[in-house]
Amino acid sequence: MNKPILVKFSKKYSPKIISIRQEVFTNEQNVDSQIDFDGQDSNAIHVLVQQNDDYIGTGRMLQDGHIGRIAILKDFRNKGFGSDIVNALVSEALDKGFKRVFLGSQLHAKGFYLKLGFSSYGDTYFEANIEHILMEIKFS
Repeated sequence: MNKPILVKFSKKYSPKIISIRQEVFTNEQNVDSQIDFDGQDSNAIHVLVQQNDDYIGTGRMLQDGHIGRIAILKDFRNKGFGSDIVNALVSEALDKGFKRVFLGSQLHAKGFYLKLGFSSYGDTYFEANIEHILMEIKFS
């Protein structure tokens, strides 16, 4: 298993990020690509994870500590890649001196984020017709 790499939304990496997110969010979950591609990618910190010669997962963190767009291609789920991506982003937030990281978890993924140290807060809400819950890790 390869370690996730931090990347920019550059000419080199953006096609790989776009491809993974389109497969997971647009094709599988029927999320409107205009919701997914919200114009914030160029200012975000992105993570890509590679298996052999293929990029199979991605995620991003905005400058305010908002983690999102965690996507793993179907054949590679439940193998630890999602945890690797989230942990890489949390580590980067700590290195940058952020006070907290937060995200909107799809409700079915709440347990995944709880295992990674997140706690939930607030009420559930719908985004792109999918139920979500806010979650965060506060750093001391």
